[in-house]
Amino acid sequence: MNRPETPEGWQVWDLVGRLGGQLRVVPGAVIGWDMSAALALGDALGVPPLAMAELLPVIEAVMVAKLNEQMERPDG
Repeated sequence: MNRPETPEGWQVWDLVGRLGGQLRVVPGAVIGWDMSAALALGDALGVPPLAMAELLPVIEAVMVAKLNEQMERPDG
C-alpha cells in the first residue's frame, strides 16, 4: 500500500532506514530527525534533494507520532 513507486522514493526509503541514530529527543518524547544530518547523509548517498524535501517531512511526521504512541503505552 505504501511502497515507494519511483527510484527516488526507494532512495528516500533507504535513507530513512539509516536515520535511526539521528533522532532529536526530549525527555519522554521524540521530536523528529536531525534534518541537517539527514540531508547531509542523503546528499552523500546521492539522493535527489527534491525527493528528500518532498518525502522526509511526511515520513518524519508519521515516525514521530508512532514512536511517541509506542512510548506512551504501558508495554512501550
